[in-house]
Amino acid sequence: MRAAAGCECGNGGGAKGDGRLRHDVSLARLDSRSVWVRMIRIFNFCRPVVKASPRRRMKLAFVVCILGTCTVAVRAHAQEAAPAEVKVRGRASESQRLQRSAEAVTVVNTDRAKRQSADMGEVLARIQGVALRRMGGLGSDARFSLNGFSDDQIRFFLDGVPLDVAGYPFGIANVPVNLIDRIEIYRGVVPVRFGADALGGAVNLAGDRRYDTGANVSYQFGSFGTQRFTLGGRYRHEPSGIVARANGFFDVAKNNYDVDVLVPQTSGAQIPMTVRRFHDGYLAYGVSVEAGVVDRPWAKRLLLRGFTTGYDKDLQNDAIMSRVYGEPTYGERVSGVTVRYEQPLRENVELELVGSYAYRSIDFVDKSHWQYNWLGQRSRELRDFGRGEIDAKPRDQTEWQHTGFARATLAWTVAPEHTIRLTTTPTYATRTGEGRLRDMTVRDPLSARNTSMTLVSGAEYEFGAESRFQNIAFVKNYVYHVDGEDIELNGAGKSLEKDSLTFGAGDTLRYRVNDWLYAKASYEYATRLPRPDEVFGNGVLITPNLQLEPEVSHNANLGPRIELRRSRAGDIAVDVNAFLRESDKLIVLFGTERFYSYQNVYKTRAIGVEGSFAWTAPFRWLTLDGTVTYQDVRNASSEGLFGAFDGDRVPSKPWLFGSWGARLRFPHVLRADDWLEAFYVGRYVHRFYRNWESFGALDTKDAIDAQVTHAVGVTYWLHTDLTTLSTSFEVQNLTDAKVFDFFGVQRPGRAYFVKVTADL
Repeated sequence: MRAAAGCECGNGGGAKGDGRLRHDVSLARLDSRSVWVRMIRIFNFCRPVVKASPRRRMKLAFVVCILGTCTVAVRAHAQEAAPAEVKVRGRASESQRLQRSAEAVTVVNTDRAKRQSADMGEVLARIQGVALRRMGGLGSDARFSLNGFSDDQIRFFLDGVPLDVAGYPFGIANVPVNLIDRIEIYRGVVPVRFGADALGGAVNLAGDRRYDTGANVSYQFGSFGTQRFTLGGRYRHEPSGIVARANGFFDVAKNNYDVDVLVPQTSGAQIPMTVRRFHDGYLAYGVSVEAGVVDRPWAKRLLLRGFTTGYDKDLQNDAIMSRVYGEPTYGERVSGVTVRYEQPLRENVELELVGSYAYRSIDFVDKSHWQYNWLGQRSRELRDFGRGEIDAKPRDQTEWQHTGFARATLAWTVAPEHTIRLTTTPTYATRTGEGRLRDMTVRDPLSARNTSMTLVSGAEYEFGAESRFQNIAFVKNYVYHVDGEDIELNGAGKSLEKDSLTFGAGDTLRYRVNDWLYAKASYEYATRLPRPDEVFGNGVLITPNLQLEPEVSHNANLGPRIELRRSRAGDIAVDVNAFLRESDKLIVLFGTERFYSYQNVYKTRAIGVEGSFAWTAPFRWLTLDGTVTYQDVRNASSEGLFGAFDGDRVPSKPWLFGSWGARLRFPHVLRADDWLEAFYVGRYVHRFYRNWESFGALDTKDAIDAQVTHAVGVTYWLHTDLTTLSTSFEVQNLTDAKVFDFFGVQRPGRAYFVKVTADL
């Protein structure tokens, strides 16, 4: 028997024509489990059994209606007596939105790092998949690696603008942490909105985007003559939407830490000694000012930013600390502007425009008449061997570079949960230089003007940003043009030119199983375009190669993520990612003792897994976290220069590393709105070879030994009506371990730091 949708009431009280019972409460507002619908189904179920007169059927309908009315009243009273549970969810932050999207991204907020003394390099080194190796202390050269790729294969940005064009020429490891709000690590698959030719991924540093009135300041001092200072202020005039912001920083370090070296004696013998570095100073500074309007009918955001930054660095030793220098220095200066404009053109169409220009000068000086020893003493005059400590050739040179960068992005929401984005990003750069200590009878090789133009465009289709299943499919196009001069030893020059056109594509997926579990998968056929100096050489020892092709790679990621918030067990976050990187046409510099050139001669295959874990106890009194990365990066070249090492691990790349930490918080120490937090951070890097695994005898191979470092500290945090203050004391490399990121190059030992911050 079938239950009807309504109740036939015969002759009385029914609607004309169909005899349906009228109700004061609309059935459209009741679901299939409502009391009224149940009563009506009972009546229809019983109706075939009741074969009496219409009057008896009316009585049955009346009884069913009375029972339904009484039951509704009882349930309504019960609902008033026991209020229903209501779940209220706030709007997700930008960090949460990115982390939960289909993009292959890891997001790290810097709130805690701003209160501690660890610099940007240390913060990055604690992220899964990232290996950051440094040549020394603050300001030293650093090599950033992500899933086996490094150097130019990874692109770096500040708020979507290339880092060197945005005013940070000294590398990502030395960017002041207190000027950055979050770090976005894109693992192998880079969104089209960056307009980048990134082979292995990208890193975006997101600055403070608050537009309220306020200020912040931080000051840090500690071992090895280290002092770091940042200052920032922002203002908003609410009626007009006018905003202004200014930031500045100043860093200085002597880097005079102890190292173990061999010191030659007058007899010619070398004895091991522990000495203090004497020519490794670092000084950096920067100022940026931004002004504009936000939240206006004609401009969601219109901002103009001007900046100037620079640094100077002493050079203490060569790449393996076998030679010591006493006078060489290098440095850079960058000044420029960036303009941004964002505005909805229609209800479902948004436009974003970014333009930036930077003028960059790069200096290098090595013209000493003396050779130094590790005691800081002049050991020999170079008059008979030529001036210059590095290669017996004096240098005092400057290179100048003009760079223009622009990006236009158009987003069209075709329908709810369906968005199409188009992006085009042209970049133009020209470089020339001057050597002031040279043979004036021939043309200066540095005077050659080299230019490059790239146009990276892309289109992506996004489906289901707020749904259980999200998909972002994209295609990219790379247009590449470089031209320059090759100046030979006799001063003659000839014009060189190269063009290329390549394509790429990819897809990213996310499936949300429930509120706390989702999985991601992503793939991209990625491309990196050659640098102008890789194509044209440097006019001295590196010769041109116009046949150089872009590097390419198949990048894939797959893994789940758990985010359990405010459970009885506390907050739990687990992220696991398996990755594959199949790269080809990798560019390598090689040649004879006299001349070199860049060649596409290298293939690699990287397979690995990375993971992170974080647990915060209820009431946030204890936090435990950790990361681990295993990556098997091997040579896949079966012929050519590296064919003999087919299947070997790529040398000088860590393949197993991780970090772990703990924080113990004590609230209400001196007042109701303060806390004291003790913290600990450990880091491990497994032993890895400097050269190919199959090259040489096992017991004579150069290797960087396994190393473990520890850092401990304590932070006191206080909030008042006027400001938020914090003070931290930290001990880095607690056990004073001998740490080497590169073969033979010792990093600082135990160090003590104090940091004070204030947010007004």
